[in-house]
Amino acid sequence: MKIAKLILVLTIILGTSLHSYPQKLVTLEQSMEIALENSPDIRRSRLNMEKNKEYLNAQLASLKSRFYFNVTPFSFSREERYDEFYSEWYTTENKGANASLIISQPIKFTDGSLSLRNDFGYQDNSSEVNNLSSDYKGYNNYLYLAYNQPLFTYNKTKLDLERNQLNLENATLAYSIEMLNLEYQVNQAFYAIYQKQMALDIAGEEFKNQEISKGIIQSKVEGGLSAKDELFQAELNYSTSRSNLDYKKVDLENAEDQFKQLIGLSLYEDIMVSTDIDYKPVNVSLDKAIENGLSQRLELSQRQIDLNNAKFNLIETSATNEFRGDVQLSLGIMGNNEMLANVYEKPTKSPQVGVSFSIPIFDWGERKARIRAAEIDVESKEIDIQTQRDNIIINIRQIYRNLNNLILQIEIAEQNEKNAQLTYEINLERYRNGDLTSMDLELFQNQLSEKKMNLANALINYKLELINMKIQSLWDFENNTSFVPQELQDNLR
Repeated sequence: MKIAKLILVLTIILGTSLHSYPQKLVTLEQSMEIALENSPDIRRSRLNMEKNKEYLNAQLASLKSRFYFNVTPFSFSREERYDEFYSEWYTTENKGANASLIISQPIKFTDGSLSLRNDFGYQDNSSEVNNLSSDYKGYNNYLYLAYNQPLFTYNKTKLDLERNQLNLENATLAYSIEMLNLEYQVNQAFYAIYQKQMALDIAGEEFKNQEISKGIIQSKVEGGLSAKDELFQAELNYSTSRSNLDYKKVDLENAEDQFKQLIGLSLYEDIMVSTDIDYKPVNVSLDKAIENGLSQRLELSQRQIDLNNAKFNLIETSATNEFRGDVQLSLGIMGNNEMLANVYEKPTKSPQVGVSFSIPIFDWGERKARIRAAEIDVESKEIDIQTQRDNIIINIRQIYRNLNNLILQIEIAEQNEKNAQLTYEINLERYRNGDLTSMDLELFQNQLSEKKMNLANALINYKLELINMKIQSLWDFENNTSFVPQELQDNLR
């Protein structure tokens, strides 16, 4: 039995040590840094931004000169062929090797392609007709410069480059917007913990007051100055206050778990938030907020990118079944000889010019319908931009009104708290003198707790609305500076 008890004690101690952490004091700035590092949404958005950056790097690399080297070290073929002119069958046998070196340079501004190509080969050919045979062994080389240019169509190379640039910008904007949203969520969760900590402190003060009032009435009952039912009521108030204190503890622990999950801390880590909630009215200019919001808001930039992509799609759609042409130009020399050193002894010039056209005749209205659908998409994106602008103005106006209203609420809440504190102290003295019942004192105590929480809630709501104004207008009115995320500045340079 002793051994079993010892094992049980050691197990409890070991389990406690595995899940116990020293209390960690966390500031708002530290919480934001942890969240930016650990948030799944931020990490996913960052990866998407990096992916689009690599796509753009690949597109830029494709605009540089490309080098190709193709080698066929050995080839062999033997076949029977029929000569219709002589009405005879003959046998051919071919052996050879060849290699090609190609240097190709895309032309961004014209969507053309300039290439330099050299084809070198060795061949060993033999043929046999009616027991007569002939053969040839020698080298050949073909060096030429070629240029291909599409006509009467859009510049696909330039369009693809601009689209990749817009995709990176859009991904960077999405990442920055995710950062802003996370900042608001972290602030909201952080102040929620602070709010519940204050509620717990207020509940603790209320519990102490109930403990004091219970001691007072108990002394009066024992001295025969008050009826016993007053003690029963005081004990009930005391128990209720204690139950409320326990509830506030549980409520705070639940909020801490949600906060730790949001920023990526271990659920077993014991934390306490630290912040300065001092009230300092901030001068907010509505005109400045709207002006900066309309010029800097990332969502508007995203809507503009969507519009540009829709226009790109319209350009591509307009090329469906279109009239287009292609020009091919090449100039080179070709030589062959049984001796490698004499391959260009008698070179042959080989210029080539070609122009081709693709002329659609009838497509049953396919092109017209596709173009109209793309035009409707462009119109829809333009409406989205205007709607987004209106939403920005409406949201900033609402926040501005809320801030002014909250300033008034804070002033009223401060005065109400002072009045409630004085009222409670006066009535506590009356209670000591026997001029007030415990139930009446309980009402004044509840009133004081309520006014303290109202003030705390008003202060927190004001802080959150200031943060919301900063996010909506991208202007920090507390420091009177622009608020464009550093990540956005770095990635759009």
